[in-house]
Amino acid sequence: MSLPFELYVAIRYLFARRKQASLASTSFISMLSVAVGVMALIVALALMEGLSQGVRDRILGAQAHVFVYKMLGQGFSDYRTEAELLNRLPRVVAAAPSIQGRGLVRTRQGDAFINVKGVDPFLEIDVTQVANSIEHGEWLALDSYEGESTGAIVIGEKLARRLGAFVGDEVSIVTQTGSLSPMGMLPRPRQLEVVGIFSLGLYEYDTSYGYVSIDLAKRIFRQDRIDMMELKIDDIYASRDVAQAIPEALGAAYVTDDWTQLNQSLYSALWLEKMAISIALALIMLVAALHIVASLVMLVMEKSRDIAILKTMGAGVRSMRQIFMLQGVIIGVVGTAVGALAGYVIATVMDHYRIIRMPPDAYQISYVPFVVDPIDFSVVVVSALVVCLLATIYPSRHAGRIDPAEALRFQ
Repeated sequence: MSLPFELYVAIRYLFARRKQASLASTSFISMLSVAVGVMALIVALALMEGLSQGVRDRILGAQAHVFVYKMLGQGFSDYRTEAELLNRLPRVVAAAPSIQGRGLVRTRQGDAFINVKGVDPFLEIDVTQVANSIEHGEWLALDSYEGESTGAIVIGEKLARRLGAFVGDEVSIVTQTGSLSPMGMLPRPRQLEVVGIFSLGLYEYDTSYGYVSIDLAKRIFRQDRIDMMELKIDDIYASRDVAQAIPEALGAAYVTDDWTQLNQSLYSALWLEKMAISIALALIMLVAALHIVASLVMLVMEKSRDIAILKTMGAGVRSMRQIFMLQGVIIGVVGTAVGALAGYVIATVMDHYRIIRMPPDAYQISYVPFVVDPIDFSVVVVSALVVCLLATIYPSRHAGRIDPAEALRFQ
């Protein structure tokens, strides 16, 4: 099968030899520049996407999607009725009550401040992943506890290590609410038995959270109403719409929030990091494009005699432009293909073997998962091809403007 004239000449020039150095070597360097740029962009975007998704998945494993508060009456008096009411709303999958407060937990080996969360163990299973993250003990023991202590508690793995507490051990918890005495309100320590230890992989929760039953939380914090209801919906990205629809459906007494608003600062920081890295690495693509421009301009200057001869034989200006544009396109396609494949392989290997470790107290996760997003991948590939095509415009136009008489005058 015969190749088109312009493509045949373009390929021949790519593998021809120059006076000083082989054109094949120069073409290889141009392709390598494009490949490195594409590979770096894909790996960097996969890193930021993996970091973002890793943090998001762990946050949503510990938190609900939508939070509902009731202003009138200072809370929910009958949470089971409220849960049934909220479950009937569109897109709501499950609802669970929550009482939250702060306390100081102590053992003989240490102490720590703790966020105490009162939950209904059976309803909480459908809203968060805490029950599925139990490493030791049993989650439902919160509801069926019949031991000698005041109640039962499930704590995070890192908090358990700090306190030296294991399943079956007792911890003492002190809250701001205590017992009234002649000297005023005095803190009242309560002895709780550790019935479970969870590991969500989220530093904040594993080091400072403890879960108790709703009834125990009411006694600890001396309140008879539920602070809020937590909802799980069928689409995490529709949480804002669901949150805004609840007051419209149930009345102005209901106030809502969602996970995107609570974690907005974290995701804003991750987005800025992603943009900064993308801009910095996009400069590599610019350098590759400039290298293609320089390479093709040098080729046009060196092949001016050949161009003049082709024109005298009948080749038009359009054909000359297409020859050098095809050279740039071939360089761009091959370089982009190699870089995209290398970037995908590197990201997959680094994700599989968890090569990059991170301090969990800073980024909430212990390693960076690399996730190649199809949209990011497509944008990088298309952008690289467009940049390489644009880089051929000036050299190809320069080739089309060569005057055969001037080029052959001194030959």
